[in-house]
This record gives sequence, C-alpha cells and structure tokens, in this order.
Amino acid sequence: MGWLIATAIAMMPILLGGRMAERLATAAWASRHPRAALVLWQAIGLAGGLGAIGAGLVAAVTVFPHGLHELGHQVVDGRGLAGLGPVRVAALAWAVVVPAWLLLHTVRATVRTVAEQRRQRLLVDVAAEHRAEHDIYVLPGSSPVAYCVPGSTTRVVLSRGALQLLSERELAAVLAHERAHARGRHDRVLLPFIALAGAFPWLPAVRTARSAVPVLLEMIADDRACRGRDRLDLARAIVHMITPGSSPVAAAPGLADAAVVQRVERLLHARTTTTRWAGAAAYGTAIALMMGPVVVLAAPIACVVIWPG
Repeated sequence: MGWLIATAIAMMPILLGGRMAERLATAAWASRHPRAALVLWQAIGLAGGLGAIGAGLVAAVTVFPHGLHELGHQVVDGRGLAGLGPVRVAALAWAVVVPAWLLLHTVRATVRTVAEQRRQRLLVDVAAEHRAEHDIYVLPGSSPVAYCVPGSTTRVVLSRGALQLLSERELAAVLAHERAHARGRHDRVLLPFIALAGAFPWLPAVRTARSAVPVLLEMIADDRACRGRDRLDLARAIVHMITPGSSPVAAAPGLADAAVVQRVERLLHARTTTTRWAGAAAYGTAIALMMGPVVVLAAPIACVVIWPG
C-alpha cells in the first residue's frame, strides 16, 4: 500500500501540471505578479520532470521490501537487477531515460543558444556603430528595433529609426528594459523551457509554458525598467515601436501582438489594484508542488545514507 501512495504522490505534479498550466496561462493575476507566475511555471516544469522520474523508480522497486535502498545495495554487491520482472525493468529504464532525454535537449538548446548569441554579437560588431554616450550599438535602417544580445559581453542594440523616434525619456526606459533582460540573464531562465519544448513538443502544458514565459520575462523587465521613472515613458516607447510600418516582432522578438498590447495595458494602469495575496499564494503553491516528488526521490537516498547496511 505504501508504494501506491508514493506513486500517487510522484504522479500528482504530472496530473495537475496540465490543468495548472491552462489556468495559469489565462490568470489575470499573473500579469500583476510576473515573478511569482514565473516561479510557478518553473515549479510546474521541474515537479513534472521529477515526478516522472520518481514514478518510474517507485514502480520499479516495489518488488523489494525496502525499495530503492535494497536495490541499490543489490547493484553494489554485483547482483544487478535480479528479481525485477520485465515491467519493473521497463519502469526503471523509464526513470533513467527521462532525465537523459531532458539532459540531451538541455545541452542541445544550450549549445544552439550560445552559438546564436556569438553569431549575433559578431554581426552587431560588424554592422553596428558603437556609441559610448549610452553604450549602445546602432544599426542602420529606419525601422524601429531594440534588443539585447546577452553573453559574456552584452550588446544593447537599437536602430537609427528607433533613436529618431524615441524621446530622451523613452529611450532611457527602453535601454533600462533591455539591460534588465541582460542583468537578469533571462536567456538562461528561458533555456529550460526551450529544452522542454524540444523534448516533449506534444505536451500541451509544455507548449503553453513556452509561449507564456517569454511574456512574463518581458513584464519583469518592464517593471525593472520603470523603477525610478514614469511607467508612461516605457508605454509610449512600446507604442511608438509598433506603429504602422514597423514590426512588433522586431521590437519585441517572439511576442505576439496580444502580448504587446497586454504589456502596454499593465503599464498604463496604476498598480493600486495589485492583490498581494496572489503572489504569496503562487509561491506557496510552487513549494507545495515541489514537495511531493522531492520527498519521493530524497527518501530512498536518505535511507541509504542513514542505514547503509
């Protein structure tokens, strides 16, 4: 009976993840608490992965009275997987293949991201003019463009069209936004979701996370950029950057029109309507979601350490 409870605990984040992802993607409070919503997305992804691994381990070792503890000692003693039937061997293989598959896609996504950032830095160095006044790189062209290329040496890039379009205060807000991305290393925050989308593209929750997280990162950068300045400056800058004849994708890569509108609306509305408990509830939910799979995975390891014999 104990293994049934353990399996249920391990599987719970997977079963809840899809439903939580659907609700979180449309939750009104998420735009008011983007950091809390991001943490909850991270918890959903991590708990789902750990739950999948834990469920496989629990299903594999139920034949042993002391579960993974006994299996571990059996492997160390050279008896291998003796006593495990085909189903339990398959479950154990699942528990090994899932993290290996995730690691493979994480490494692949990391290599591609680093290579793309290096390529973009080289292109910027060749095509753009560095201006020491704002420590920016200016590209020729009339279309308004603003973005940053993170890495060991970050480049904040704007087009001449953007510089001509924005006022001094709007320009300062845009630069603060892009540097907030760089300081927060939002490229690294996004990387696990890129890896998950590559590993499990058929899962609706994964696809939803992949589209929702970049928007939250934009909102987090918006909030950081607005510290000590009028939020209307950044709102005006965003509106100017997406005027007819310019591309909202160029101004905010990867974001749909609806996401840009959502960003502008939250900047225009005062934050007096913010509900403090929503953020605290999101952090609490993230912790609760992680506890089940962590306990399932940590308990056998603790047993081996405490009772090594």
